[in-house]
Amino acid sequence: MRTKPLCRALRAAIATALLVATAVHADDAPPQKKTTDLDNVVVTARSGVETRTKAETSYSITTIDEDRLRMQAPTSVTEAVKSVPGFWVESSGGEASGNIRARGIPVDGYGSVTLLEDGIPVQHDPALGYLNADQAFRLDETIERVEVVRGGPSSIFYSNAPAGAINFIPRQAGDTPEGLIKYTVGNYSLNRLDFWYGTPIGGGWKLGVGGFWRIDDGQRNPGYRANDGGQLRATLSKKLDGGDISFDVKHLDDKVALYLGIPMRTNGSGDIRAVPGFNGNYGTLAGPETEHLQMREGDGSLYNFDNSEGTHVKRTQVSFKFNHDLGDDWKLAESMRYNTTDTQRNGVFPNALQSASSFIAQDSKRLSLIPGATALQFRYVDNPGQVFNTANQNGNGLVLTDGLRGVTMPVNEFINDTRVLRQFEFGEQTHDVTFGYYHANFQQDFDRYSSTVLTDVEDNARPIDLVGIDRNGNVVGSLTDHGVYRYGYEWEHASGKSNTNAAYISDEWTVTPELRIDGGLRYERVNVQGYTEGKQTVNLGGSPAAATVLTGNGVFTHYDQTFSKTGWTLGANWQFSPRQGLFARWTSAFRLPNLSTYITSPTATPLLQTMDLAETGWKYSDRFMDLYATAFYTKYDNVSFTNNVFDRNGNTSTPQTGFASTKTYGLELEGTLYPTKWFDVQFNATLQDPKYKGLSYTDNINNGPVLRDYDDNQLIRVPKVSYRVVPGVNLMDGKLRLQMSYEHEGKRFVDTANSVVLPSYHVVGASARYDATPELSLYLYADNLFNSLGLTEGNPRAGELASSDAGANTFIARPLLGRSFRAAVMYRF
Repeated sequence: MRTKPLCRALRAAIATALLVATAVHADDAPPQKKTTDLDNVVVTARSGVETRTKAETSYSITTIDEDRLRMQAPTSVTEAVKSVPGFWVESSGGEASGNIRARGIPVDGYGSVTLLEDGIPVQHDPALGYLNADQAFRLDETIERVEVVRGGPSSIFYSNAPAGAINFIPRQAGDTPEGLIKYTVGNYSLNRLDFWYGTPIGGGWKLGVGGFWRIDDGQRNPGYRANDGGQLRATLSKKLDGGDISFDVKHLDDKVALYLGIPMRTNGSGDIRAVPGFNGNYGTLAGPETEHLQMREGDGSLYNFDNSEGTHVKRTQVSFKFNHDLGDDWKLAESMRYNTTDTQRNGVFPNALQSASSFIAQDSKRLSLIPGATALQFRYVDNPGQVFNTANQNGNGLVLTDGLRGVTMPVNEFINDTRVLRQFEFGEQTHDVTFGYYHANFQQDFDRYSSTVLTDVEDNARPIDLVGIDRNGNVVGSLTDHGVYRYGYEWEHASGKSNTNAAYISDEWTVTPELRIDGGLRYERVNVQGYTEGKQTVNLGGSPAAATVLTGNGVFTHYDQTFSKTGWTLGANWQFSPRQGLFARWTSAFRLPNLSTYITSPTATPLLQTMDLAETGWKYSDRFMDLYATAFYTKYDNVSFTNNVFDRNGNTSTPQTGFASTKTYGLELEGTLYPTKWFDVQFNATLQDPKYKGLSYTDNINNGPVLRDYDDNQLIRVPKVSYRVVPGVNLMDGKLRLQMSYEHEGKRFVDTANSVVLPSYHVVGASARYDATPELSLYLYADNLFNSLGLTEGNPRAGELASSDAGANTFIARPLLGRSFRAAVMYRF
């Protein structure tokens, strides 16, 4: 799709929205809602003495209230924002480690949006290497609602938030005791308990306590418990004369499975399916045979790889908020958070897939390492007498070179945000001004150790040994050690700290009751320093698998770098009638180099990433309809692309780096139609044209430089067209609600070369709520009803600049999670 077709699609979408608005408004059926969506108060990406509603806000914001959140019942933080236009979300990896790409910013994970809890960053850098912010946060019934800002002034009030901010807002205890308890079961052995209770405790203080506990085998069952753990939190709060104060303590101890790519194949009809012998909807390579492995390390010790840990996070978080009237109309707003987070992240990563016969042919040159051997053969580790059938084992005859990767990341972090506010009046005009200072300091250690293991291709794959046999078929030696093809193909030991200071100012200028102009300025400075230990290769002996083990060499490379930048935003909102308004905004944002840039690359020379973001929108809301249409433009400069391409022959990962800019034009639509009191339709859609500009890098082909130029190629993983429609009915005077969701994702690409296609797909879900009494509610959920095998990503280890899977009939990709069912009962008291 090029510019003209996209423009036609944009015009058609706008015309359709206007026609629907006219039709619905003309319908005199009784409305379901009592107030308009524009009356909702906004607390994210703004600061001021006065409250501000969506009607008065000059940027795009999506609000997900308590009821919608429960009906959607997201299984992860990433799933919670799939109803937000402009966001492409990918949660096929499980409850944590999701990906969000926003408004044409080509950054995975949470690298372009920040994750907030009660307005405070969950993590200063939400994309801290292998530690995304969603790994350190779990959604439960202590959260009341979600506000999502797309672009706007988020980069003025928060660090590392060029494309927006996602704010999970907790429940607050009221003047009377109240609470809830919710129990959920699922067809993947899910058992989950959520609770929350809030009550006054005397002296004006209020206490809120809550959390969750959950166990399940996972939607892709590894043969052992996949998800296990929970969290507890307690909040003390009090209203003061001229302010309020709150203390919040939360402890998380939870481990979740990390789902990775699986072997897929294009069949004769052109459809993509899992390879024979593998279940694409529910299968996973991880299994009991790869759950535990003692991996030999270069210093002679053993690394205990335990894949049942998955992503195991132990986090204690303490938060403090204080608002106070300083007198003479000045106000103080203080937010503080300290956390200690210990993360162990293990996974079985599928590095390379090929036929068993070609693997043996390639490795035949190593036959001399096994004296007396005349041929190579695969045998199962758990049954050495079982010979692997290279022609058709498991119906596919394929083998995988997997990376058993363990990463350890302890982090200690302190965040403080201080704001001084005052409203100035000049006649009938006002200026609501905020002066802010932000400080963040964190220390991170990083250790990684990985070995390659050969496995067959089936659900819960089994390790195989590559053995040498003599002329009589007897095993005389092995190139592998209990399936391990190479110990220590990855090794890292590093430590660093980051210190960030920022000063910002914002002004919300009320020119007239209908016209408001706001702007902001942020200066930020970051210092990163630390060390990374160098590597050497050692031969441990005893097996060819231990002949080239990476380990530390005792030589430390230190770094100490400082970066700074200033960003700004300017917006205006014209609310020309109580039901509708227009807004426009321009933002110059940035993302400074961070500790992740250096933690394993101490000699890196990063470029400052800068962005220009523009948006203009129309918002309309009455008792029959909410409708928001926003056109946006994003220009992103100096994006560095580095991916490690796994080479099975050398058992090494080779870095490839590219630098580029991107330009994206798009349109976002979202809203809800209320034709009658018993029927409504929620919808969101994104139409965009995301392109790389100036993306080029030099490749080494046959010992010669070759320039790769991917100018105007489509951004990886980002579709040009995506939409979600959720029709629902309210029956029995609102006691029963039934709704379905239909999601469509357009064609995407695995790599910047646009050589590997991720086909378009759709997925259907359903949910129901029945209020048996005012206190007791029952819920039913069905996800991916028709077992869609939509591919969310390819194999990053095949290269994301130019994938080595290009043209392959059999490849690695990660599809959606298969069909699942859940039921819940909730009691309020």
